[in-house]
Amino acid sequence: MSLKISWLGHASMLVSDGNLNVYFDPWKQSGNLPSADIILVTHEHHDHYSEPDIRMISKPGTRVVAPMKMAMVTDIVKPGEKILISGIEITAVPAYNIGKVFHPKNSGWAGYIINMDGKKIYHTGDTDRIPEMKSIKADIAFMPSGGTFTMTPGEAASAANDVGAKVAIPIHWGDIVGSLEDAQEFKRLAGCDVYLLKKNESLTLD
Repeated sequence: MSLKISWLGHASMLVSDGNLNVYFDPWKQSGNLPSADIILVTHEHHDHYSEPDIRMISKPGTRVVAPMKMAMVTDIVKPGEKILISGIEITAVPAYNIGKVFHPKNSGWAGYIINMDGKKIYHTGDTDRIPEMKSIKADIAFMPSGGTFTMTPGEAASAANDVGAKVAIPIHWGDIVGSLEDAQEFKRLAGCDVYLLKKNESLTLD
């Protein structure tokens, strides 16, 4: 079985194993997207928790997971907690800024690790390179590399190394903050295979 991974712009990702569709932080979505089985929301900022986007990709039975109570959230999972949905183990992990005010640690916002097709897939959420990453292990990592609100390309490259990622995809660039040059710099610095995707472009991994 293979995984199809799509970058949908900004921090939005779609991972599919051909049976289940798992979205992360859908925002400003367009095109003919498959219905979501699981939607994972990292925090409540408008470019991560978007009710119009959640409605657009939802179907009866879609589960919306987040670390906070919001109108469309069906399952609340705090950092350090796990939940099992349709055979997919989902672990919420800390996500916060150090020395910045945008994503305080005490907000309890999250990144996620999902086990899918025998691989651990890590979406960091909006975060800096934090000490907790040293205890996270992931095969595939979606790393914000646009700076300002999240990690710089260099910090993101170090974070990918922290978690032992074999494959990384830069996110949180190309909209609001972060440039193509930032994503390219992350690719240059990271010590793993980096796939720099265009918006709505997909990658298939066996």
